[in-house]
Amino acid sequence: MIDTSSGQLPAPALSRRKALATFGLTGLALAVSSGSVKAAFLQKFSSNIDLADLPPEWCARQGSLLAEYATYLSAIKLSRLTVRQVIDAHAKEHQGVWNSIPPKIYWRQIVPTLQVIDRVAAEMNIPVKEIVSAYRNPAYNARCPGAKSASWHQANVACDVVFHTSASTVTAVTRNLRDRGLFKGGVGGYPGFTHIDTRGVNVNW
Repeated sequence: MIDTSSGQLPAPALSRRKALATFGLTGLALAVSSGSVKAAFLQKFSSNIDLADLPPEWCARQGSLLAEYATYLSAIKLSRLTVRQVIDAHAKEHQGVWNSIPPKIYWRQIVPTLQVIDRVAAEMNIPVKEIVSAYRNPAYNARCPGAKSASWHQANVACDVVFHTSASTVTAVTRNLRDRGLFKGGVGGYPGFTHIDTRGVNVNW
C-alpha cells in the first residue's frame, strides 16, 4: 500500500544548493530580473527537462524554485508519467490569475498521488496523456469553474488525469486498485478525466 500518512510520505529530500547545482541555474535570479527567463530555461534545461514552451511570465513568477521542484519530482522515479506533465498542470492562467507550483512544505504531499497514477498506468499498460490539474493555489482555485473552496487540489494531494483511453475505464481501474489496498483516497469519475487523491479516506463520486 502506498503510504499516505502525514510525515511519512516517500519523498526525496534535496537541498536548494544541490538542486540549483544539478540544473546549473545559479544565475537564474538575474535572468528573471532582466526578463530573459525563457532563454535561460532553454539553455539550462536543454540536457535535462524540456521547459522551452512554458509561459515566460509563469516561469518568472516561480523563479529558481522551479528548478528545485523539477529536481524533486525527478527523484520520485516515475515510469509512466513525466516531470514535465506535472509541471504543465501548474503552468496555467485563468481569468487573469496564474497558478503556481506548490509551496515547498507541500511538495511531499503529491508523491503518493503521483505513485498511484503511475501504478494505474502500469495496470492498464498505457502512459499518462495529461495531468489536467494538480496543485491549485487559492486565488487560482477560486477562479476555476466548479472548483470547491476546500478542494484537495489546494492541499497538493489531488490530480485530474487523462489517459489514452476512456475516463470511465481509468476510474474503474483506479477504484479497483484502491479496493485492493493500494491507497486510501478519493476517486471521481468525469466525462473527460478522472480525479485521484490520497486524502486518507475512501470517497467516490
